[in-house]
Parts: sequence; C-alpha cells; structure tokens
Amino acid sequence: MSISYEVRKQIAHICFDRPEKLNALTLDMYEQLARAFVRANDDDGVRVVLLTGAGDRAFCVGADLTESIPALAEGRFDISEWDGAHIKQPGFYKPVVAAINGLCMGGGFEIMLAADIRVAADSAIFALPEASLGFTPAGGTLVRLTRQIPYAYAMELMMTAERFPASRLAEMGLLNRVVPAAELAQVALAYAEGIAQKGRVAISVIKEAALTLGHLSFQEAFAREAKLGQRAFTSDEARAGLQRFLAR
Repeated sequence: MSISYEVRKQIAHICFDRPEKLNALTLDMYEQLARAFVRANDDDGVRVVLLTGAGDRAFCVGADLTESIPALAEGRFDISEWDGAHIKQPGFYKPVVAAINGLCMGGGFEIMLAADIRVAADSAIFALPEASLGFTPAGGTLVRLTRQIPYAYAMELMMTAERFPASRLAEMGLLNRVVPAAELAQVALAYAEGIAQKGRVAISVIKEAALTLGHLSFQEAFAREAKLGQRAFTSDEARAGLQRFLAR
C-alpha cells in the first residue's frame, strides 16, 4: 500500500506513503486515493479527512511521469480516471484538511486545491510545472484555481510554471497557515479535531453551499441557500445545540 488510511477519533488520516519517490503517485496509487476518499465519504463515523505526505521532503509531487506519460501517450489511460483522486466527484461534502510539507507540485498541488483547510510548513515549495513540460494542470486546477484566488495570481502560477515558497502562496490566499515544520502536524490536527467537534450536518451544508451556489443567479442561490439552511436547522444536532444554548 502506498496510500495509507486510518480512522482515529472521527478523523480519516490519508497519507501519501512513498517518501523515497517524493510521494509521486503511480496509477495504482491514484486508484487507492480515490477509494480512500470514497471510503471516508461513506463512513458516518468520519467527520473530517486529514491529508498528509510521509517524510519531510514532499507532500506529493504529483504523478509518477515515468509511468503515466507513456500510458497517456499510448492511449492506455485517460486522465478522467483520476477524477476520484482529485475529488471531482459530486456529493463529497466532508471537510478536508491538508498538512503540506516539502514539495507540493503538479498533481500534489492539484489535490491540495481540493482541500478546505491548508496548513503548510514554512519550508514547503509549490509549483505547477505542467506548462514547462508541454501539458496542462487538468486535475481540477483549470477549474478551481481562478475560483479560489485572483485571476492574475492564478495565471502566474500556471503560466510561469515556477516554484513558489509557502509565504508567497499565503499572500495569494491559497493557504490558511504557514508554520514551522516542527509544528505542522500539530496545527493541522488541531484544525481537524476542532472541525470534527462541530455539527456534522452544518459542516456538510457549508461545504455543499460553497461548492454549488457560486454559479447561480442571486435569486436561485438564495432559494437554494434557504433549502440547505433548513436542512441544517432541522437536524438533530441543531435541536441539541439549541437546547444547550437555552440551558445556559
């Protein structure tokens, strides 16, 4: 197994576990990662996903090009088969926290963009090198990046294919926190544990709204927001929360 999966205290810990290859993803690892996300999404006992990379050299440097490029060039593989690993599938509304250490490049960067909370070590390095190799970051980045940060920043990242420090990505608005490497695991886990204690339905509704309302007109979005809000307000967790509030 090169993608490890373990549930502890309502948190699904998913780890890229191929540190000797900078956690580069083989085709089999992409399939494992997709299955891990489905497993977490289908498990009512999982409140949060915490995504990490083994070792201190890399979070993930993306696809193992020695395997994927020949497969793509020979027509043995279609990149849409990576959709599950990049969390492109509809209906995935559980929060994902990413703890980013070392190199975060290519497909690793793209998977990071699918995370909701991103904590990076101050030594982390980020890049979308695809354009320098003659292809594009089509693992969700062409859709997500311009929706997450200003256009000019997104174009700089994709078109220059240069490496950027964590501090620069934080300035662009792509990271929540940049911390010393020694504190990375603790800070990311604290985020995951804190979110796991919040209302399960409420967190799911917040993420669903964030991912599905942006393309709608105001009128349509407000109508949909009311339906999503009603689902949260009428949940058992909301009733229990109201009782606790009134008891104070």
